Amino acid sequence: MLFKTRNFDDAPVVLEARNLTVSLPDTKGDPKVLKSIDVTIRASETVCLVGESGSGKSVTSLAIMGLLPEALKVASGTIHLQGRDLLPLSQAQMRELRAARVAMIFQEPMTALNPVLRVGDQIMEVMELHTSLPAAERRKRALAIMEQVHLPDVPRIFASYPHQLSGGQRQRIMIAMALVLEPVLLIADEPTTALDVTTQKQILALIDELQQDHGTAVLFITHDMGVVAEIADTVYVMKHGEIVESGAVETLLRAPQAEYTRALLAAVPSLSPRAARAGADDAVLRVEKLNKVYGGGGLLKKLPTAHAAKDVTFTLSRGQTLGIVGESGSGKSTVARCIMRLIDPTSGRILLDDTDIATLSRGGLRPHRQKLQVVFQDPMRSLNPRWTIADSLIEGPLNYGTSRKDALAEAARLMQVVGLPTDALARYPHQFSGGQRQRIAIARAVMMRPDVLVADEAVSALDVSVQAQVLDLLDQLQRDLGIAIVFITHDLRVAAQICDEVLVMQRGAVVEHGPAAQVLAAPAHAYTRALIDAAPGRSWDFHNFREMRDPSHAEPA
Repeated sequence: MLFKTRNFDDAPVVLEARNLTVSLPDTKGDPKVLKSIDVTIRASETVCLVGESGSGKSVTSLAIMGLLPEALKVASGTIHLQGRDLLPLSQAQMRELRAARVAMIFQEPMTALNPVLRVGDQIMEVMELHTSLPAAERRKRALAIMEQVHLPDVPRIFASYPHQLSGGQRQRIMIAMALVLEPVLLIADEPTTALDVTTQKQILALIDELQQDHGTAVLFITHDMGVVAEIADTVYVMKHGEIVESGAVETLLRAPQAEYTRALLAAVPSLSPRAARAGADDAVLRVEKLNKVYGGGGLLKKLPTAHAAKDVTFTLSRGQTLGIVGESGSGKSTVARCIMRLIDPTSGRILLDDTDIATLSRGGLRPHRQKLQVVFQDPMRSLNPRWTIADSLIEGPLNYGTSRKDALAEAARLMQVVGLPTDALARYPHQFSGGQRQRIAIARAVMMRPDVLVADEAVSALDVSVQAQVLDLLDQLQRDLGIAIVFITHDLRVAAQICDEVLVMQRGAVVEHGPAAQVLAAPAHAYTRALIDAAPGRSWDFHNFREMRDPSHAEPA
Protein backbone atom coordinates (compact mmCIF):
# COMPACT_ATOMS: atom_id res chain seq x y z
CA MET A 1 0.00 0.00 0.00
CA LEU A 2 1.60 3.26 -1.07
CA PHE A 3 -0.42 5.76 0.91
CA LYS A 4 -0.54 6.13 4.67
CA THR A 5 -4.01 5.41 6.04
CA ARG A 6 -3.70 6.58 9.63
CA ASN A 7 -6.55 8.32 11.45
CA PHE A 8 -5.75 11.42 13.50
CA ASP A 9 -9.24 12.49 14.56
CA ASP A 10 -8.51 11.71 18.20
CA ALA A 11 -4.89 12.92 18.20
CA PRO A 12 -4.15 16.18 20.04
CA VAL A 13 -3.71 19.30 17.89
CA VAL A 14 -0.10 20.46 17.89
CA LEU A 15 -0.29 23.41 15.49
CA GLU A 16 -3.29 25.42 14.39
CA ALA A 17 -3.02 28.44 12.10
CA ARG A 18 -6.25 30.30 11.45
CA ASN A 19 -6.94 33.12 8.98
CA LEU A 20 -3.19 33.72 8.72
CA THR A 21 -2.42 36.68 6.46
CA VAL A 22 1.11 37.95 5.80
CA SER A 23 1.67 41.12 3.82
CA LEU A 24 4.47 43.08 2.21
CA PRO A 25 3.28 46.62 2.98
CA ASP A 26 5.70 48.58 0.80
CA THR A 27 4.86 46.95 -2.52
CA LYS A 28 2.85 47.82 -5.59
CA GLY A 29 -0.28 45.81 -6.28
CA ASP A 30 -1.63 43.24 -3.86
CA PRO A 31 0.53 43.37 -0.68
CA LYS A 32 -0.72 40.01 0.64
CA VAL A 33 1.84 37.22 0.47
CA LEU A 34 -0.33 34.79 2.47
CA LYS A 35 -4.09 35.17 2.22
CA SER A 36 -6.17 33.92 5.16
CA ILE A 37 -4.75 30.40 5.24
CA ASP A 38 -5.84 27.70 7.71
CA VAL A 39 -3.54 24.78 8.62
CA THR A 40 -3.94 22.13 11.33
CA ILE A 41 -1.34 19.52 12.33
CA ARG A 42 -1.88 16.80 14.93
CA ALA A 43 0.56 14.70 16.94
CA SER A 44 2.42 12.08 14.81
CA GLU A 45 0.85 13.47 11.63
CA THR A 46 2.81 14.42 8.51
CA VAL A 47 1.30 17.39 6.69
CA CYS A 48 2.77 18.22 3.28
CA LEU A 49 2.60 21.78 2.01
CA VAL A 50 3.01 21.72 -1.77
CA GLY A 51 3.05 24.24 -4.58
CA GLU A 52 5.33 25.99 -7.04
CA SER A 53 8.10 28.42 -6.13
CA GLY A 54 6.50 31.63 -4.87
CA SER A 55 3.32 29.90 -3.71
CA GLY A 56 3.88 30.86 -0.06
CA LYS A 57 5.09 27.54 1.36
CA SER A 58 8.30 28.82 2.93
CA VAL A 59 6.66 32.06 4.11
CA THR A 60 4.17 29.90 6.03
CA SER A 61 6.98 28.02 7.76
CA LEU A 62 8.89 31.22 8.59
CA ALA A 63 5.74 32.78 10.05
CA ILE A 64 5.30 29.75 12.33
CA MET A 65 8.95 29.94 13.41
CA GLY A 66 8.78 33.71 13.99
CA LEU A 67 11.54 34.21 11.41
CA LEU A 68 9.81 36.38 8.83
CA PRO A 69 12.07 38.99 7.18
CA GLU A 70 11.52 42.51 8.49
CA ALA A 71 9.76 43.55 5.30
CA LEU A 72 7.00 40.95 5.85
CA LYS A 73 4.34 41.47 8.50
CA VAL A 74 1.61 39.24 9.92
CA ALA A 75 -1.47 41.32 9.10
CA SER A 76 -4.08 39.10 10.75
CA GLY A 77 -4.81 35.64 12.10
CA THR A 78 -3.48 33.37 14.83
CA ILE A 79 -0.84 30.65 15.19
CA HIS A 80 -1.29 28.33 18.16
CA LEU A 81 1.31 25.76 19.24
CA GLN A 82 -0.33 23.33 21.67
CA GLY A 83 -2.86 26.04 22.47
CA ARG A 84 -0.32 28.83 23.00
CA ASP A 85 -0.65 31.83 20.67
CA LEU A 86 2.77 32.46 19.14
CA LEU A 87 2.16 35.83 17.49
CA PRO A 88 2.15 38.00 20.67
CA LEU A 89 5.41 36.43 21.91
CA SER A 90 8.61 38.47 22.04
CA GLN A 91 11.72 37.44 20.12
CA ALA A 92 13.27 36.21 23.38
CA GLN A 93 10.22 34.01 24.08
CA MET A 94 10.29 32.65 20.52
CA ARG A 95 14.00 31.81 20.87
CA GLU A 96 13.12 29.70 23.92
CA LEU A 97 10.54 27.79 21.88
CA ARG A 98 12.77 27.15 18.86
CA ALA A 99 14.51 23.78 19.01
CA ALA A 100 12.88 23.03 22.36
CA ARG A 101 9.26 22.93 21.10
CA VAL A 102 9.44 23.60 17.35
CA ALA A 103 12.45 22.92 15.13
CA MET A 104 13.29 23.34 11.48
CA ILE A 105 15.36 21.51 8.86
CA PHE A 106 16.42 23.59 5.87
CA GLN A 107 17.01 22.58 2.26
CA GLU A 108 20.77 23.20 2.20
CA PRO A 109 22.53 22.05 5.39
CA MET A 110 25.86 23.51 4.28
CA THR A 111 24.43 27.02 4.64
CA ALA A 112 22.69 26.19 7.94
CA LEU A 113 25.69 24.56 9.65
CA ASN A 114 28.59 26.61 11.02
CA PRO A 115 31.59 25.76 8.81
CA VAL A 116 34.18 26.43 11.54
CA LEU A 117 32.58 24.32 14.31
CA ARG A 118 32.71 20.53 14.60
CA VAL A 119 29.25 19.05 14.04
CA GLY A 120 29.21 17.36 17.45
CA ASP A 121 29.78 20.72 19.13
CA GLN A 122 26.92 22.21 17.10
CA ILE A 123 24.50 19.54 18.38
CA MET A 124 25.72 20.12 21.94
CA GLU A 125 25.28 23.88 21.49
CA VAL A 126 21.51 23.38 21.03
CA MET A 127 21.33 21.71 24.43
CA GLU A 128 23.62 24.30 26.01
CA LEU A 129 21.28 27.10 24.91
CA HIS A 130 18.04 25.41 25.96
CA THR A 131 18.91 23.18 28.92
CA SER A 132 21.03 23.19 32.09
CA LEU A 133 22.54 19.77 31.37
CA PRO A 134 26.23 19.35 32.25
CA ALA A 135 28.72 18.98 29.42
CA ALA A 136 29.13 15.22 29.90
CA GLU A 137 25.36 14.64 29.61
CA ARG A 138 25.13 16.91 26.55
CA ARG A 139 27.87 14.90 24.86
CA LYS A 140 26.15 11.63 25.76
CA ARG A 141 22.84 12.82 24.28
CA ALA A 142 24.53 14.18 21.15
CA LEU A 143 26.21 10.84 20.48
CA ALA A 144 22.91 9.03 21.15
CA ILE A 145 20.91 11.16 18.67
CA MET A 146 23.66 10.70 16.07
CA GLU A 147 23.24 6.95 16.49
CA GLN A 148 19.46 7.33 16.11
CA VAL A 149 19.86 9.11 12.76
CA HIS A 150 22.00 6.15 11.57
CA LEU A 151 25.28 7.99 11.03
CA PRO A 152 28.25 5.66 10.52
CA ASP A 153 31.37 5.86 12.72
CA VAL A 154 29.72 8.29 15.14
CA PRO A 155 32.86 9.25 17.13
CA ARG A 156 34.67 10.26 13.92
CA ILE A 157 31.73 12.24 12.54
CA PHE A 158 31.17 13.89 15.94
CA ALA A 159 34.65 15.42 15.59
CA SER A 160 34.27 16.32 11.89
CA TYR A 161 33.58 19.67 10.26
CA PRO A 162 30.61 20.06 7.86
CA HIS A 163 32.79 20.15 4.73
CA GLN A 164 34.22 16.73 5.64
CA LEU A 165 30.79 15.07 5.38
CA SER A 166 28.59 14.10 2.44
CA GLY A 167 25.34 15.93 1.69
CA GLY A 168 23.29 13.10 3.19
CA GLN A 169 25.42 13.03 6.35
CA ARG A 170 25.10 16.80 6.77
CA GLN A 171 21.32 16.51 6.44
CA ARG A 172 21.34 13.80 9.13
CA ILE A 173 23.27 16.16 11.40
CA MET A 174 20.59 18.81 10.82
CA ILE A 175 17.90 16.27 11.75
CA ALA A 176 19.84 15.31 14.86
CA MET A 177 20.10 18.97 15.90
CA ALA A 178 16.39 19.48 15.27
CA LEU A 179 15.26 16.43 17.26
CA VAL A 180 17.78 16.28 20.12
CA LEU A 181 15.38 18.18 22.42
CA GLU A 182 12.33 16.22 21.17
CA PRO A 183 10.25 19.13 19.83
CA VAL A 184 6.54 18.63 19.34
CA LEU A 185 6.68 20.09 15.80
CA LEU A 186 9.31 19.55 13.13
CA ILE A 187 9.25 21.77 10.03
CA ALA A 188 11.20 20.35 7.07
CA ASP A 189 11.63 22.84 4.20
CA GLU A 190 12.62 20.93 1.02
CA PRO A 191 15.12 18.79 3.00
CA THR A 192 15.68 16.23 0.22
CA THR A 193 15.53 18.33 -2.97
CA ALA A 194 19.30 18.38 -3.57
CA LEU A 195 19.87 14.73 -2.57
CA ASP A 196 20.14 11.72 -4.87
CA VAL A 197 17.28 9.20 -4.81
CA THR A 198 18.85 6.63 -2.48
CA THR A 199 19.95 9.24 0.06
CA GLN A 200 16.53 10.89 -0.24
CA LYS A 201 14.81 7.59 0.48
CA GLN A 202 16.98 7.09 3.56
CA ILE A 203 16.24 10.59 4.88
CA LEU A 204 12.48 10.20 4.33
CA ALA A 205 12.51 6.82 6.09
CA LEU A 206 14.55 8.33 8.92
CA ILE A 207 12.12 11.22 9.47
CA ASP A 208 9.20 8.75 9.52
CA GLU A 209 11.01 6.44 11.96
CA LEU A 210 11.94 9.25 14.36
CA GLN A 211 8.44 10.69 14.09
CA GLN A 212 6.93 7.39 15.21
CA ASP A 213 9.44 7.04 18.05
CA HIS A 214 8.88 10.56 19.39
CA GLY A 215 5.27 11.30 18.34
CA THR A 216 6.45 14.43 16.53
CA ALA A 217 4.12 16.38 14.25
CA VAL A 218 5.80 17.11 10.89
CA LEU A 219 5.16 19.96 8.46
CA PHE A 220 6.96 18.90 5.27
CA ILE A 221 7.39 21.50 2.54
CA THR A 222 8.07 20.13 -0.94
CA HIS A 223 7.36 20.52 -4.64
CA ASP A 224 7.96 16.80 -5.31
CA MET A 225 4.64 14.99 -5.64
CA GLY A 226 6.46 11.64 -5.49
CA VAL A 227 7.63 12.55 -1.98
CA VAL A 228 4.08 13.61 -1.12
CA ALA A 229 2.71 10.23 -2.22
CA GLU A 230 5.37 8.51 -0.12
CA ILE A 231 5.17 10.30 3.24
CA ALA A 232 2.08 12.50 3.59
CA ASP A 233 -0.97 11.92 5.76
CA THR A 234 -2.59 15.23 4.81
CA VAL A 235 -1.81 17.59 1.94
CA TYR A 236 -2.34 21.34 1.54
CA VAL A 237 -1.87 22.73 -1.99
CA MET A 238 -0.81 26.38 -2.21
CA LYS A 239 -0.88 28.85 -5.09
CA HIS A 240 -0.12 32.57 -4.92
CA GLY A 241 -0.40 32.64 -1.13
CA GLU A 242 -3.72 30.77 -0.93
CA ILE A 243 -4.66 27.20 -0.11
CA VAL A 244 -6.54 25.98 -3.16
CA GLU A 245 -7.15 22.42 -1.97
CA SER A 246 -6.49 20.19 1.05
CA GLY A 247 -7.33 16.70 2.21
CA ALA A 248 -6.08 13.20 2.95
CA VAL A 249 -3.23 12.26 0.65
CA GLU A 250 -4.96 9.35 -1.08
CA THR A 251 -8.15 11.32 -1.74
CA LEU A 252 -6.27 14.34 -3.03
CA LEU A 253 -3.96 12.39 -5.35
CA ARG A 254 -6.64 10.04 -6.69
CA ALA A 255 -9.32 12.66 -7.25
CA PRO A 256 -7.91 16.21 -7.14
CA GLN A 257 -10.61 18.86 -7.33
CA ALA A 258 -8.60 21.99 -8.12
CA GLU A 259 -7.33 22.55 -11.64
CA TYR A 260 -4.01 23.73 -10.19
CA THR A 261 -3.55 20.46 -8.28
CA ARG A 262 -4.23 18.50 -11.45
CA ALA A 263 -1.67 20.65 -13.29
CA LEU A 264 0.96 19.89 -10.62
CA LEU A 265 0.29 16.16 -10.91
CA ALA A 266 0.36 16.36 -14.70
CA ALA A 267 3.84 17.94 -14.56
CA VAL A 268 5.39 15.02 -12.64
CA PRO A 269 7.68 13.10 -15.02
CA SER A 270 6.76 9.45 -15.48
CA LEU A 271 9.22 6.65 -14.74
CA SER A 272 8.08 5.02 -17.98
CA PRO A 273 10.85 5.82 -20.49
CA ARG A 274 10.05 7.41 -23.82
CA ALA A 275 10.80 5.61 -27.05
CA ALA A 276 14.38 6.12 -28.19
CA ARG A 277 14.84 8.35 -31.20
CA ALA A 278 17.19 7.48 -34.01
CA GLY A 279 20.21 9.75 -34.01
CA ALA A 280 22.22 10.82 -37.02
CA ASP A 281 24.73 8.36 -38.41
CA ASP A 282 27.70 10.55 -37.51
CA ALA A 283 28.91 10.58 -33.91
CA VAL A 284 29.47 14.12 -32.64
CA LEU A 285 31.08 13.05 -29.35
CA ARG A 286 33.04 9.91 -28.51
CA VAL A 287 34.51 9.29 -25.08
CA GLU A 288 36.98 6.41 -24.92
CA LYS A 289 38.37 4.93 -21.68
CA LEU A 290 38.14 8.23 -19.81
CA ASN A 291 39.87 8.17 -16.42
CA LYS A 292 40.16 10.78 -13.70
CA VAL A 293 42.26 9.97 -10.65
CA TYR A 294 42.68 12.27 -7.66
CA GLY A 295 45.40 12.06 -5.04
CA GLY A 296 48.47 9.88 -5.07
CA GLY A 297 50.82 12.83 -4.56
CA GLY A 298 51.83 14.48 -1.32
CA LEU A 299 54.91 16.30 -0.04
CA LEU A 300 55.82 14.04 2.87
CA LYS A 301 53.86 10.88 2.18
CA LYS A 302 51.90 9.36 -0.67
CA LEU A 303 48.18 10.13 -0.43
CA PRO A 304 45.50 7.55 -1.27
CA THR A 305 44.14 7.75 -4.80
CA ALA A 306 40.48 8.16 -5.69
CA HIS A 307 39.21 7.01 -9.10
CA ALA A 308 36.45 9.51 -9.85
CA ALA A 309 36.06 8.07 -13.36
CA LYS A 310 37.19 4.62 -14.52
CA ASP A 311 37.38 3.73 -18.21
CA VAL A 312 34.18 5.60 -19.09
CA THR A 313 33.28 4.98 -22.74
CA PHE A 314 30.29 6.10 -24.83
CA THR A 315 29.29 7.53 -28.21
CA LEU A 316 26.76 10.32 -28.75
CA SER A 317 25.13 11.10 -32.10
CA ARG A 318 23.61 14.37 -33.24
CA GLY A 319 20.06 14.90 -32.05
CA GLN A 320 20.30 12.34 -29.25
CA THR A 321 20.36 12.67 -25.46
CA LEU A 322 22.56 10.53 -23.24
CA GLY A 323 21.62 10.52 -19.56
CA ILE A 324 24.34 9.88 -16.98
CA VAL A 325 22.74 8.85 -13.69
CA GLY A 326 23.93 7.74 -10.28
CA GLU A 327 24.22 8.77 -6.66
CA SER A 328 26.27 11.70 -5.39
CA GLY A 329 29.93 10.75 -5.67
CA SER A 330 29.30 8.29 -8.51
CA GLY A 331 31.42 10.32 -10.95
CA LYS A 332 28.65 11.91 -13.07
CA SER A 333 29.80 15.50 -12.73
CA THR A 334 33.46 14.48 -12.99
CA VAL A 335 32.75 13.05 -16.45
CA ALA A 336 30.85 16.20 -17.41
CA ARG A 337 33.68 18.45 -16.28
CA CYS A 338 36.24 16.35 -18.13
CA ILE A 339 34.17 16.54 -21.34
CA MET A 340 34.00 20.33 -20.94
CA ARG A 341 37.72 20.40 -20.09
CA LEU A 342 36.91 22.30 -16.90
CA ILE A 343 39.18 19.69 -15.34
CA ASP A 344 41.87 17.65 -17.09
CA PRO A 345 41.31 13.90 -17.49
CA THR A 346 44.08 11.62 -16.26
CA SER A 347 43.88 9.48 -19.40
CA GLY A 348 41.56 8.56 -22.25
CA ARG A 349 40.24 10.30 -25.35
CA ILE A 350 37.44 12.85 -25.84
CA LEU A 351 36.70 13.09 -29.56
CA LEU A 352 34.66 16.10 -30.62
CA ASP A 353 34.03 15.77 -34.36
CA ASP A 354 37.08 13.49 -34.58
CA THR A 355 39.35 15.97 -32.77
CA ASP A 356 40.76 14.65 -29.49
CA ILE A 357 40.29 17.57 -27.10
CA ALA A 358 41.45 15.63 -24.02
CA THR A 359 45.02 16.87 -24.20
CA LEU A 360 44.67 20.15 -26.09
CA SER A 361 46.23 23.26 -24.57
CA ARG A 362 44.06 26.19 -23.53
CA GLY A 363 44.86 27.92 -26.81
CA GLY A 364 44.25 24.75 -28.81
CA LEU A 365 40.85 24.33 -27.14
CA ARG A 366 39.58 27.79 -28.02
CA PRO A 367 38.32 27.00 -31.56
CA HIS A 368 36.36 24.04 -30.18
CA ARG A 369 34.82 25.74 -27.15
CA GLN A 370 31.84 27.12 -29.02
CA LYS A 371 30.89 23.59 -30.17
CA LEU A 372 30.64 22.43 -26.55
CA GLN A 373 28.44 24.38 -24.13
CA VAL A 374 27.21 23.73 -20.59
CA VAL A 375 24.16 24.53 -18.44
CA PHE A 376 24.80 24.25 -14.71
CA GLN A 377 22.40 23.47 -11.86
CA ASP A 378 22.29 26.98 -10.40
CA PRO A 379 22.00 29.74 -13.03
CA MET A 380 22.22 32.43 -10.34
CA ARG A 381 25.83 31.40 -9.75
CA SER A 382 26.70 31.11 -13.45
CA LEU A 383 25.12 34.40 -14.59
CA ASN A 384 27.00 37.59 -13.77
CA PRO A 385 24.75 39.53 -11.34
CA ARG A 386 26.18 42.88 -12.54
CA TRP A 387 25.48 42.26 -16.21
CA THR A 388 22.19 42.65 -18.01
CA ILE A 389 20.79 39.53 -19.66
CA ALA A 390 21.75 40.98 -23.04
CA ASP A 391 25.38 41.35 -21.94
CA SER A 392 25.46 37.73 -20.71
CA LEU A 393 23.94 36.36 -23.91
CA ILE A 394 26.13 38.21 -26.40
CA GLU A 395 29.46 37.77 -24.59
CA GLY A 396 30.27 34.43 -26.24
CA PRO A 397 29.41 35.35 -29.83
CA LEU A 398 31.34 38.64 -29.51
CA ASN A 399 34.41 36.68 -28.41
CA TYR A 400 34.16 34.63 -31.61
CA GLY A 401 33.82 37.53 -34.00
CA THR A 402 30.07 38.10 -34.30
CA SER A 403 29.09 41.76 -34.60
CA ARG A 404 27.23 43.32 -31.67
CA LYS A 405 24.24 44.07 -33.90
CA ASP A 406 23.94 40.47 -35.07
CA ALA A 407 24.52 39.10 -31.57
CA LEU A 408 21.75 41.29 -30.11
CA ALA A 409 19.36 40.25 -32.88
CA GLU A 410 20.07 36.57 -32.16
CA ALA A 411 19.66 37.16 -28.41
CA ALA A 412 16.24 38.74 -29.00
CA ARG A 413 15.21 35.80 -31.18
CA LEU A 414 16.34 33.21 -28.63
CA MET A 415 14.56 34.98 -25.77
CA GLN A 416 11.32 34.40 -27.67
CA VAL A 417 12.33 30.79 -28.34
CA VAL A 418 12.80 30.13 -24.60
CA GLY A 419 9.49 31.83 -23.79
CA LEU A 420 10.66 35.19 -22.44
CA PRO A 421 9.90 38.69 -23.80
CA THR A 422 12.64 40.56 -25.63
CA ASP A 423 12.42 43.51 -23.21
CA ALA A 424 13.75 41.14 -20.54
CA LEU A 425 17.18 41.58 -22.15
CA ALA A 426 17.55 44.87 -20.27
CA ARG A 427 16.95 43.26 -16.85
CA TYR A 428 19.38 41.64 -14.40
CA PRO A 429 19.44 38.00 -13.17
CA HIS A 430 17.94 38.78 -9.74
CA GLN A 431 14.80 40.11 -11.44
CA PHE A 432 13.82 36.62 -12.66
CA SER A 433 12.56 33.43 -11.04
CA GLY A 434 14.73 30.31 -10.89
CA GLY A 435 13.00 28.74 -13.87
CA GLN A 436 13.32 31.90 -15.94
CA ARG A 437 17.03 32.16 -15.09
CA GLN A 438 17.52 28.57 -16.24
CA ARG A 439 15.82 29.43 -19.55
CA ILE A 440 18.25 32.33 -19.91
CA ALA A 441 21.20 30.02 -19.18
CA ILE A 442 19.97 27.67 -21.91
CA ALA A 443 19.58 30.58 -24.33
CA ARG A 444 23.14 31.68 -23.54
CA ALA A 445 24.46 28.20 -24.32
CA VAL A 446 22.46 27.95 -27.56
CA MET A 447 23.73 31.39 -28.66
CA MET A 448 27.00 29.64 -29.51
CA ARG A 449 25.21 27.17 -31.85
CA PRO A 450 26.89 24.21 -30.13
CA ASP A 451 27.08 20.65 -31.39
CA VAL A 452 26.98 19.27 -27.83
CA LEU A 453 25.17 20.66 -24.78
CA VAL A 454 26.16 19.35 -21.34
CA ALA A 455 23.34 19.84 -18.80
CA ASP A 456 24.65 19.16 -15.28
CA GLU A 457 21.63 18.73 -12.95
CA ALA A 458 20.01 21.54 -14.94
CA VAL A 459 16.47 20.97 -13.61
CA SER A 460 17.04 19.39 -10.18
CA ALA A 461 16.41 22.62 -8.23
CA LEU A 462 13.21 23.53 -10.10
CA ASP A 463 9.65 22.75 -9.05
CA VAL A 464 7.80 20.18 -11.13
CA SER A 465 5.82 22.48 -13.43
CA VAL A 466 8.83 24.68 -14.26
CA GLN A 467 10.95 21.53 -14.62
CA ALA A 468 8.46 20.20 -17.18
CA GLN A 469 8.65 23.47 -19.14
CA VAL A 470 12.47 23.42 -19.22
CA LEU A 471 12.52 19.76 -20.33
CA ASP A 472 10.05 20.57 -23.11
CA LEU A 473 12.26 23.51 -24.11
CA LEU A 474 15.38 21.33 -24.32
CA ASP A 475 13.48 18.76 -26.37
CA GLN A 476 12.21 21.43 -28.78
CA LEU A 477 15.66 23.01 -29.19
CA GLN A 478 17.17 19.61 -29.83
CA ARG A 479 14.64 18.80 -32.54
CA ASP A 480 15.05 22.22 -34.16
CA LEU A 481 18.84 22.45 -34.02
CA GLY A 482 20.03 18.83 -33.90
CA ILE A 483 22.02 19.41 -30.70
CA ALA A 484 23.40 16.36 -28.90
CA ILE A 485 22.82 16.52 -25.13
CA VAL A 486 24.74 14.94 -22.24
CA PHE A 487 22.21 15.11 -19.40
CA ILE A 488 23.56 14.61 -15.87
CA THR A 489 20.87 13.85 -13.29
CA HIS A 490 20.07 11.90 -10.15
CA ASP A 491 16.34 12.00 -10.95
CA LEU A 492 15.34 8.87 -12.85
CA ARG A 493 11.91 10.30 -13.70
CA VAL A 494 13.62 13.14 -15.56
CA ALA A 495 16.02 10.72 -17.26
CA ALA A 496 13.09 8.61 -18.45
CA GLN A 497 11.44 11.59 -20.13
CA ILE A 498 14.37 13.16 -21.95
CA CYS A 499 17.03 10.50 -22.54
CA ASP A 500 17.44 8.16 -25.50
CA GLU A 501 20.25 6.26 -23.79
CA VAL A 502 21.16 5.96 -20.13
CA LEU A 503 24.57 5.35 -18.64
CA VAL A 504 24.55 4.35 -14.95
CA MET A 505 27.60 5.14 -12.82
CA GLN A 506 28.65 3.83 -9.42
CA ARG A 507 31.90 4.81 -7.69
CA GLY A 508 33.37 6.14 -10.91
CA ALA A 509 32.61 3.09 -13.04
CA VAL A 510 29.90 2.45 -15.65
CA VAL A 511 27.77 -0.44 -14.37
CA GLU A 512 25.07 -0.35 -17.07
CA HIS A 513 24.62 1.40 -20.42
CA GLY A 514 21.93 1.06 -23.05
CA PRO A 515 18.66 2.44 -24.45
CA ALA A 516 16.61 4.22 -21.79
CA ALA A 517 13.65 1.90 -22.42
CA GLN A 518 15.84 -1.09 -21.66
CA VAL A 519 17.85 0.24 -18.73
CA LEU A 520 14.93 1.85 -16.87
CA ALA A 521 12.22 -0.70 -17.70
CA ALA A 522 14.30 -3.87 -17.35
CA PRO A 523 17.52 -3.01 -15.50
CA ALA A 524 20.18 -5.73 -15.56
CA HIS A 525 22.38 -4.45 -12.73
CA ALA A 526 21.42 -4.58 -9.05
CA TYR A 527 22.58 -0.98 -8.52
CA THR A 528 20.28 0.30 -11.30
CA ARG A 529 17.38 -1.62 -9.77
CA ALA A 530 18.18 -0.06 -6.37
CA LEU A 531 18.12 3.44 -7.88
CA ILE A 532 14.73 2.79 -9.50
CA ASP A 533 13.31 1.28 -6.32
CA ALA A 534 14.44 4.36 -4.37
CA ALA A 535 12.48 6.81 -6.56
CA PRO A 536 9.84 8.38 -4.27
CA GLY A 537 6.27 7.41 -5.09
CA ARG A 538 7.44 5.04 -7.82
CA SER A 539 4.40 2.77 -7.38
CA TRP A 540 2.01 5.69 -7.88
CA ASP A 541 1.27 6.31 -11.55
CA PHE A 542 1.31 10.05 -12.26
CA HIS A 543 1.12 9.21 -15.97
CA ASN A 544 -2.69 9.35 -15.75
CA PHE A 545 -2.42 13.12 -15.52
CA ARG A 546 0.06 13.62 -18.35
CA GLU A 547 -2.59 14.30 -20.98
CA MET A 548 -3.61 17.31 -18.91
CA ARG A 549 -0.21 18.98 -19.47
CA ASP A 550 -0.82 22.47 -20.81
CA PRO A 551 2.17 24.03 -22.59
CA SER A 552 0.64 27.46 -22.08
CA HIS A 553 0.85 27.00 -18.29
CA ALA A 554 4.11 28.90 -17.90
CA GLU A 555 5.66 31.35 -15.51
CA PRO A 556 4.73 35.00 -15.92
CA ALA A 557 7.59 36.97 -17.41
